[in-house]
Amino acid sequence: MTKVASHYDQVADIYDSRYDESGGNTYYSHICSGVMRNLPKDAKLLDLGCGTGLFMERYLRFGGEVIGLDISRNMIVRAKERTNSDVTLGTAEQLPFKDDTFDCVSSVLAFSYLQNPQGTVEDIYRVLKPGGSVSICTLGKNVFTSAVPTAHKIGEKLHVKSVGMANITERYYKPDELSDLLKSAGFTDVSVKRRSFAHVSLSPSLYSIAKKFEPIIESKIPYLAFNMCASGIKPKN
Repeated sequence: MTKVASHYDQVADIYDSRYDESGGNTYYSHICSGVMRNLPKDAKLLDLGCGTGLFMERYLRFGGEVIGLDISRNMIVRAKERTNSDVTLGTAEQLPFKDDTFDCVSSVLAFSYLQNPQGTVEDIYRVLKPGGSVSICTLGKNVFTSAVPTAHKIGEKLHVKSVGMANITERYYKPDELSDLLKSAGFTDVSVKRRSFAHVSLSPSLYSIAKKFEPIIESKIPYLAFNMCASGIKPKN
């Protein structure tokens, strides 16, 4: 995880620019809506891998309370500036919070970096109040994402300063993997859906074309979507 933290420390100053342009903003809003729909509003949320606080900012619009957690010190600085909320330095594998603390837990594009996803999900279960919900979006495994690690290695060798462009281990999940993770930790009402065919890394022209076909891809050929959204509920006592 040290390499992941180092990479995001280095790109913290340009991270938001990835999602500021029209395509990037549309892409991020689309995956965030997939996460948001499974979270209660006006509640106490823990956002894992919060980065610069983009999702935290969106959740706060509903009047809730948000606490962020990230492994990058530089990203945390920006998240605090953006949201004026508490943000903790730490890893998702060892959450520094007491049992039954949060109403809900979110994570947007951070699960791909976890070294121990099962331990993370079990700890999420621990810090959630009974009846609480977890909702995440992460990278899915398909024909496109299989080429991503090679691109990242090349980018690192060429010293390209870009978000994610580093030779760091990423995990690409299958739907049944995410479902099994949540169910084995004790979550019920588990749902896993693929999302986003139009990816932020595409050129503007290709992104526009992909966006037109996205609804059809997600409903008819979901395997071609880049991301997956998963959610579950911690049963009430």
